[in-house]
Amino acid sequence: MNEPPPLPKALVEVRDVDRVFENVHAVRGLSFEIQRGQVVGFIGANGAGKTTTMRMMATLDLPTRGRIFINGEDVVQEPEKVRRLIGWMPDNYGTYSYMTVFEYLDFFARSYGFKKAERTARVKEVMDFADLTVLADRPMDKLSKGMGQRLCFGRMLLPDPELLILDEPAAGLDPKARLEFKNLVRLLAQRGKTLFISSHILSELGEMCDTLLFIDGGKLVYHGASETLKRGNGTDVHGALQFVVDVTVLGSSEGLKEWAALNEGWSFVEERRGGVRLALASDDEMRLAAGLRKMGLGGISVVEFRREERRLEDAFVEMLRKEGVKPKE
Repeated sequence: MNEPPPLPKALVEVRDVDRVFENVHAVRGLSFEIQRGQVVGFIGANGAGKTTTMRMMATLDLPTRGRIFINGEDVVQEPEKVRRLIGWMPDNYGTYSYMTVFEYLDFFARSYGFKKAERTARVKEVMDFADLTVLADRPMDKLSKGMGQRLCFGRMLLPDPELLILDEPAAGLDPKARLEFKNLVRLLAQRGKTLFISSHILSELGEMCDTLLFIDGGKLVYHGASETLKRGNGTDVHGALQFVVDVTVLGSSEGLKEWAALNEGWSFVEERRGGVRLALASDDEMRLAAGLRKMGLGGISVVEFRREERRLEDAFVEMLRKEGVKPKE
């Protein structure tokens, strides 16, 4: 009896991909891999190339150059095989106002080839998982934004895909709906699903994802664990922590911005009433003391300093600064 072929090492392989629209170079030399069971956050400003990349992965657009493989299948050469492996949730989902929640899911289950008995059971299973059972008879045009997102989430799960691709799924949701969405992601991760989730809000994905991909101007600028990013170069034992220092400002804050740029490990965080907040990307008290001494010698008045967990936003800005990339405002 022949053994089945071994699974490809990575579930997703993106190899040196470019996408050009007339005069717009949306994606530039993009390469990365996603392993099975990972929850990956895809971060970038609006227009950075996130949606274009996801559409190519979902077989809805074609790379100008390069190749993309899902479970070893080329998205251009074997699109039908790829579509059986993925669930796609776009940032704007279509609704059918004349359908109820159950009718909508039943319609898509039929389009996926489920027979009657199997279809009814699968729709019920998905509604239970996405907390849609109480909404089964509600018309789609009577759903809130959060309910609609859960419904689209449920539709994506009908064929039980291995890879879930979600484009800005939490955009426009209220806090309660965001929490419900995060819980769904956690449950799917526990079931071994692989999720690829985009957002331009870093803190949103930092809580859900074990791995982060940052894209800027169509180019990959970071690929790694969120904790690794927080730790910077990883040399500190408690590198995910930092010191935050509030100082007073007399006149312009430009001098403090320059001071932070010239002193290794320090970064400018924000302007505050009557002062400025700086951060030291380290939990080393000796480095803090040395920095405070330099501030004192430079006539900088320290109001307060404290240790706190390093925000992903601060770590990202620091990483971009080291790479010579200017963060978008």
